[in-house]
Amino acid sequence: MNMGIYIAIWALLALVVLGMAIYRNLLGIHEPTLHISRSGASVVTQQKKEFNKEELIERWGERLTIIVVAYGLLLAVMYLYQMTERGSLMMR
Repeated sequence: MNMGIYIAIWALLALVVLGMAIYRNLLGIHEPTLHISRSGASVVTQQKKEFNKEELIERWGERLTIIVVAYGLLLAVMYLYQMTERGSLMMR
């Protein structure tokens, strides 16, 4: 079984997770202070939108990270199984 396509899919997913992590960090860099005064109402609204966006990216990033790790472990198990099968065929 050729595992090249499965490894390419895993690598693509890992790059997506990495890209999301970088994007999430860039979003959080811009303004570290929370405005809560009435005079900054428009700023507060904008910050709420940004915080919601960061939260959404964070949630999806966590889910995709779990998927990437699980998929990588599955690939490792498949690889080890193939190697043991090849080894047992050579011994016969």
